Amino acid sequence: MPRLADRHLPPSTSPYLRTGGVDEERETTYLELFMDLVFVFAVTQLSHLLLHDLSWRGVGKTAVLMLLVWWAWNYTTWVTNWFDPDNVSVRVVLIGCMLASLLMAVGIPDAFGDRALLFAGGYVVLQVGRSAWAVWAFRRRTEEGENFLNILSWFLLSGVLWIAGALADHDTRLVLWAIALAIDFAAPATFYWLPGRGSTPSGQWTIHPAYFAERFQLFILIALGESIVVTGATASEGHLQTVDIVALGVAFLTTAALWWMYFDFVARIAVVRLALDDDPGRMGRDAYTYLHIPLTAGIIVTAVGDELLIAHPHAHLSGIAAAAAVAGPAIYLLGHVAFRLRIAGSLSTRRLGAAVVIALLYLLHGAVSVLGLSVLTLLVLVVVLVLDNNPAARARGRRTLAAMEEQLAARAAARGSAP
Repeated sequence: MPRLADRHLPPSTSPYLRTGGVDEERETTYLELFMDLVFVFAVTQLSHLLLHDLSWRGVGKTAVLMLLVWWAWNYTTWVTNWFDPDNVSVRVVLIGCMLASLLMAVGIPDAFGDRALLFAGGYVVLQVGRSAWAVWAFRRRTEEGENFLNILSWFLLSGVLWIAGALADHDTRLVLWAIALAIDFAAPATFYWLPGRGSTPSGQWTIHPAYFAERFQLFILIALGESIVVTGATASEGHLQTVDIVALGVAFLTTAALWWMYFDFVARIAVVRLALDDDPGRMGRDAYTYLHIPLTAGIIVTAVGDELLIAHPHAHLSGIAAAAAVAGPAIYLLGHVAFRLRIAGSLSTRRLGAAVVIALLYLLHGAVSVLGLSVLTLLVLVVVLVLDNNPAARARGRRTLAAMEEQLAARAAARGSAP
């Protein structure tokens, strides 16, 4: 089956597209930051949902809803990578996306109950409506228009199942939603292949590396910020004793450690590697669309563990509650391992080992309080940061980053001098 690129369609000249090449500086707009505020609320809803149902069933429900929230934000980010948020028509579409996302977020607490249609309907309207507008925006057969037509087709297929699941009984809903979720996540992995139309090669997924990476970095900040909000809100509700202040400090320092691990050399090196890659669209799909999921999930679970810590510092937790106290940082570290493996092609044995050690701390839940587990978890994270930030390691990181930036500058200069 021929790919869409084999049809030799012309590139688009749509007035709604951003101008400038991939080497030109681009900043996140105020509208995009405004749109992110809806997802601050959505992430808060997710952590509260898991906190109030610490069971395997609750974990499963939260996981499904988190993936849908992530998918909604992720696709909107890809769209703003191409379309200009300062254009009036694009602004109207993005504000409509915000409203649909808000309806999704409102429906999260009872998405598997009476608000199933609100949640699923908001998601389907968001994905189908935005994709349909993109198809209309190109108005004629172009590479980008055909790409969005394939995307729209996939969302229409899954959308039927999302709405049908919302209207079905509980057991049938789980089956239909599981199939719909699999369809949504398989779409970019198959390059939106459709019978009779073929696939959309990743070479057509033009991205602005620095801007694109920054948008995902901002979502990590959203999740980390939500963790601090949950921590502060829980602490402010009680009578602060010495142990409560210690618990608050441990929770905050854990969040700070997660921030440091990502926003030190990892985030900066990843941007340059993305820019240097021969197929940045595929790299962006793999490293950001897919592999930022465990990073975000780890932060959300960490927020739940922090709330348990501050509410019950002396408690000896068991089952899922005990797992929540240590699982967040472990999942986050595994996300780092996968992200680095895809971006750099190397395995971070230090972070992998730290994730295993933190996971094994769960075995101590019967003998150690949640405060003790949290302190031990923080110590593991601190050890990783100390090893990462010794003078020799930082010097190697600076040399690596400088060499890649020189290579990137040389490539940009070569493109600028080409006829």
